[in-house]
Amino acid sequence: MLARATRAVARNAHQTRAFMALAEDHDQIRDVARGFAEERLMPIAGETDRLHKFPREAVNELAELGFMGMMVSEEDNGGGMDAVSYAVALEEISRGCASAGVIMSANNSLYCAPVSANATSQQQKDEFLKPYASGEKIGCFALSEPGNGSDAGAASTTAKDAGDHFVLNGTKAWITNALEADAAVVFATTDKSLKHKGISAFVVDRNTPGFSVGAPEDKLGIRGSSTANLIFEDCKIPKSALLGKEGDGFKIAMQTLDGGRIGIAAQACGIAQASLDIAATYAAERQAFGKPIKALYAIQEKLSKMACQLESARLLTWRAAAYKDAGRNYTKEAAMAKLVASEAATFNAHQAIQVLGGMGYVSDMPAERYYRDARITEIYEGTSEIQHVVVALNLLKSYAAEATTLPAGSKDEGHAAQEMAA
Repeated sequence: MLARATRAVARNAHQTRAFMALAEDHDQIRDVARGFAEERLMPIAGETDRLHKFPREAVNELAELGFMGMMVSEEDNGGGMDAVSYAVALEEISRGCASAGVIMSANNSLYCAPVSANATSQQQKDEFLKPYASGEKIGCFALSEPGNGSDAGAASTTAKDAGDHFVLNGTKAWITNALEADAAVVFATTDKSLKHKGISAFVVDRNTPGFSVGAPEDKLGIRGSSTANLIFEDCKIPKSALLGKEGDGFKIAMQTLDGGRIGIAAQACGIAQASLDIAATYAAERQAFGKPIKALYAIQEKLSKMACQLESARLLTWRAAAYKDAGRNYTKEAAMAKLVASEAATFNAHQAIQVLGGMGYVSDMPAERYYRDARITEIYEGTSEIQHVVVALNLLKSYAAEATTLPAGSKDEGHAAQEMAA
């Protein structure tokens, strides 16, 4: 019933809007997510972090809301919603608990999205999409390896063609939802001579012989979500496990990360909002020098900067989501949103601790958790440094494509820019 209600308010949210504020249907989605975050996630977020506890009941309730496969079609058991709905919902969930936010994000953006877009048969959808879009099962995305990090094209995991099946060998690292996932989207080299064009994508059931999960990582933040290695040792998978065509893996990975960056930007906005919330509330209550510290200019300036960074990040996130909904290329927009939002999360969490002083440094208050949770948003799904590269290359490409008329005397500089873009 809850899933039907959330689908109903998002059903007509298909047009791109030049936002100054959210449209009514997206506002309603945000209200649903906000209510859930405040009632169910905020009360358990501290314990979830302290115990490194996967919030199973809360995740099941997110599934009932239709939030675990928001952009998957209703016929495939998803929410049938758009990317803007996803962004505003994920921000609110992450404001309540960043661990729940990344669990939701990984299942939506990194697992359901590539399977939905690249499934090769109805049987593949029935087995590897529908139960995941409904939230009955959880998936994960296996691209990174111990030795490649941001160099996604340097996959050392191999998938050898053995006639009627492939044989996977290799290790994937830093995999979100690793311990709870029932299946993984795995990227492996099928033809090393073709470099990144020789990478293919597969969907692999966790019960496949030769597929094992390593020990969970002991992390700085987002402790309620599991992170571990996936290990493949002579793991035999059927030819039907292939997503898309052989050699499509790198393209699928890059497209997936574009969408995933909208999710991480939304998560970062949620952390930034939570940090601003606690700083502003504390500033109104804390007395110093005979008055609330909110009356001090130094505190006002901090709150102002926090609000400006948050709103800038939020608008960039909404814009990237709107570009996606419109079917436009949104690679640059997603990278900009992820870059600015992740830096806003770190900045706001830092400033919240400064406003709270000693209280910000102890676990009695959630500010220190926000600070730890924020740091990963500048790292996963492409570091800030990688986002700068993505933005710059796309920017230069657009200048080269437009063949802009340059002022007199600037011809050499224009040629240099075009050569760089090429």
